[in-house]
Amino acid sequence: MGKIVAIGGGEIAADETASIDKYIVSLAKKKMPKLLFLPTASNDAAGYIAFVEQYFGKLGCQVSALCLISQTNSQQTIKRMIYDADIIYVGGGDTAKMLEIWKRCKVDRYLKEAYQNGAVLSGLSAGAICWFASGDTDSLHNNRTVSGLGLISAVCCPHYNQPEKAGFDTKMQNQSLPAIALENGTAFVEEDGVYTVVKSLSQNKAYVLQYKNGILVKEELQPCQKYQLYEKQLLKQGRNVL
Repeated sequence: MGKIVAIGGGEIAADETASIDKYIVSLAKKKMPKLLFLPTASNDAAGYIAFVEQYFGKLGCQVSALCLISQTNSQQTIKRMIYDADIIYVGGGDTAKMLEIWKRCKVDRYLKEAYQNGAVLSGLSAGAICWFASGDTDSLHNNRTVSGLGLISAVCCPHYNQPEKAGFDTKMQNQSLPAIALENGTAFVEEDGVYTVVKSLSQNKAYVLQYKNGILVKEELQPCQKYQLYEKQLLKQGRNVL
């Protein structure tokens, strides 16, 4: 099985995710891992691609980008590029549009298979939401929930410390799944069914939220603690945190 690192947000150029990004690279356990960048959510923005190639190149990765909007690739090429990657990094942007394009190109299927084969799946904002059952997104300037790949059975809310996320807690009233709310500079990590939190901005926080009997129960997730999902609840190993 693979690993997942879902980053709540932060400016890469300002080193707000630096320690998390180094952690992602370390999970591949290779001297020069192959990192595949998926810039779909940003419409294959050339400047974004160039920055990621340089940035992760300096971290010791062999970086390539799979462009699904600005280029036409065969199914064989798309599948090969995803399967060959040790690390897959998904950029931020329009989550809903990205997921629609992925479905049309069968990228969602290939990513799930890559995970089963041991790849490290990672990303920021839209690149965090996509690994969850669903997520809170600002796509198309309309705050709404979109369905993800379902590798983590929870709802993801990136940028939780931003003003536009002020109403997220209330939106959770209609959800049976727990929510993972990530402030910028925090990441939710999955490995073999065990979850942890890593931070690059020590002052920022990550939370698990769930309504029980109409009451919101909100718990800060601690970087030193390990958790597991069981019966639609996030549990500390050995005891319930909700």
